[in-house]
Amino acid sequence: MSWTLPNILTVLRLLAAPGVAIMFLYFARPWADWFALVLFVGAAITDWFDGYLARAWKQESRFGAMLDPIADKAMVVIALLVVTGFSGMNPWILLPATVILFREVFVSGLREFLGTTAGLLKVTKLAKWKTTAQMVALAVLFATGIFTHNLVDRTTGMDELMVEQIMAGEIEDVVGLRWNMLAATVTWWAGVVLLWIAAVLTLITGYDYFRKSLPYLKEEDA
Repeated sequence: MSWTLPNILTVLRLLAAPGVAIMFLYFARPWADWFALVLFVGAAITDWFDGYLARAWKQESRFGAMLDPIADKAMVVIALLVVTGFSGMNPWILLPATVILFREVFVSGLREFLGTTAGLLKVTKLAKWKTTAQMVALAVLFATGIFTHNLVDRTTGMDELMVEQIMAGEIEDVVGLRWNMLAATVTWWAGVVLLWIAAVLTLITGYDYFRKSLPYLKEEDA
């Protein structure tokens, strides 16, 4: 194993994955959402940089090739668990999350069974788009948590009637309730749509991987 910059970035991305969940253990919301979003987006950016630098500097290695997909999956799986948890197990989130988790477990098990043969099944461009869609969707949903809890914090001390009047425009919105409500709604639905798109791409790429692996799964003739 060589500690090149691309490999270091990959290791940092792997370490950042559990850090996303840890933010919610040590910080109150919306600060936890902010820190998780920054950490997640920063780690997602390294996913592009480590591969680009490894190719540009000719520093591709077996260690990096092994660890890169593990770091990606750790980021997505842990972020999915966090988002599913703070969404209150909302079915709009739970269903695509289940599809994504099922595919990742299935393909990981298939790769383990295939062993060295798995290296012959190259990662497709669609699979890379799948990972990108997953990460963008999760980042947008982390932003939803920020706006939602900003809304909760800014209504502290207000009664229900005052909140309704501010939302209806009858009282001046000096604390930005309407803006945060709009941002929370837009990011929520944008995140949900992106997550469903990611789930569809996940199914397609999972089926494609299984189809390509079929020749290696055939029983040898006695």
